[in-house]
Amino acid sequence: MSFHSTAAQLATLAAEGEGGGNHESLSPYVTGGSALFILLLLLWITTRFNRDR
Repeated sequence: MSFHSTAAQLATLAAEGEGGGNHESLSPYVTGGSALFILLLLLWITTRFNRDR
């Protein structure tokens, strides 16, 4: 495959998916908030196990 045909196929694929990429029930605030919570929880767990005794 040449670069031109690969680029054309990717452009076609991207144009088809523009309409409905996001799921309606997924809020970016909920997703970001839960990711932040999970990362903070993992940080807290890591610091509990890493105490100098």
